[in-house]
Amino acid sequence: MKLIITIFLLFLPLITFANSSLPGNRHIAVQGTAEILAVPDMAQISCEVISFKDKSLDAKRDVDNRVNLLLKGLSKYGVKETDVSASSLLTHNDDDMFNIESGAAIDTGYVATRTLKVTLRNIEKVNDFIDFALSVKINEVTNIELMSSKAAQLEAEATQGAIENAIVKASELAKAFGAKLGKIYSINSNSNRSSYGYGTDSFERIVVTGSKVTRNPFEQGRYLQEAITFKSSINVVFDLEVDD
Repeated sequence: MKLIITIFLLFLPLITFANSSLPGNRHIAVQGTAEILAVPDMAQISCEVISFKDKSLDAKRDVDNRVNLLLKGLSKYGVKETDVSASSLLTHNDDDMFNIESGAAIDTGYVATRTLKVTLRNIEKVNDFIDFALSVKINEVTNIELMSSKAAQLEAEATQGAIENAIVKASELAKAFGAKLGKIYSINSNSNRSSYGYGTDSFERIVVTGSKVTRNPFEQGRYLQEAITFKSSINVVFDLEVDD
């Protein structure tokens, strides 16, 4: 039994090293992080159009008419055709109501729905655009996503910041322990994240019911947030140079 245990202990370090991405020599592993803050200058607004009619075709036509009214007025807000995306129009029987006694579904007509996403290149026009969308009977504004026209550049800056942060961390730690930073051994798990503001969990939905608009009393500029955060992180391993 002692012989078996001894052999196992001898081979255990070899197994551990085989499953590790770390070098066998002296090294240091650090994570570099960085954040870049930017003022949003764009917004993507998600809308939903819903129509209830006795006939499926009538519901479809009603949705088409309202969507067309919205599209005709987009040029006023500097929106191009490429800045608009729309889902396929869906229709189905509105049988969500049931007879309490029989349990049978009650046919109350048909529902047609369509969702749209509109990108505004000028964030100052968000409030006016929402008022216009509601005026042409768009039922719901479901989400406002704040964005930056310089997103790619800012993400690159965040990544560069994470790289520099990793080098500084590794250098300071190596120096503190009487070593020097050597060559790079590995670079792993670079990740970029952006926080764009109002999402589906935090945005308060604006709903139109019939001819009545029901919404919380937003103040002008309430949709805007101070900054978008671009985050980046990177894991790196450096060799260490130590004077023996």
